[in-house]
Amino acid sequence: MAKTIRQIADEIGVSKTAVSKQIANLGLRSGLRKNGNQFAIDEQQEALIKQAFFEKTKTEIENQSQTKTQTENHEVGDLVCVLRATIDTLQGQLEVKDRQIEQQAKTITRLTDALTAAQQTVQAAQALHAGTMHQQRLSSEVGCAVASVELERPKSFWSKIFRK
Repeated sequence: MAKTIRQIADEIGVSKTAVSKQIANLGLRSGLRKNGNQFAIDEQQEALIKQAFFEKTKTEIENQSQTKTQTENHEVGDLVCVLRATIDTLQGQLEVKDRQIEQQAKTITRLTDALTAAQQTVQAAQALHAGTMHQQRLSSEVGCAVASVELERPKSFWSKIFRK
């Protein structure tokens, strides 16, 4: 049963113009019969037209899929570049931090040595001070002993007389 261009267009879901262009592309125009003011398309011609549209659709889908894959690959490549740059930046920062930690460890060592020396100096000063205090206490005790000896000495006869 023959169909019109309009019927085929409605079945495929395209315009009459698209079907007419496909007929021209396939070289089927000369083989079409005219039925009044419409072309009558036989089953074999209809199959060729529909096949051309389906192949076109299939090619478009494949192209879209390929384009999508290329876009995804490009996006993955961009992401990889960003991640590499981030890794490089972080590695650089890590190296700086390692150097800072090393410098701080050296500073801590120097400060620990200085603290140890200061503690030794304080201990020596305390020992010196304790020695000085002991010596003063001894001097004081000797002075007291001398004074008490002087107090205990008997007074001379004349000093007793003149004192009164």
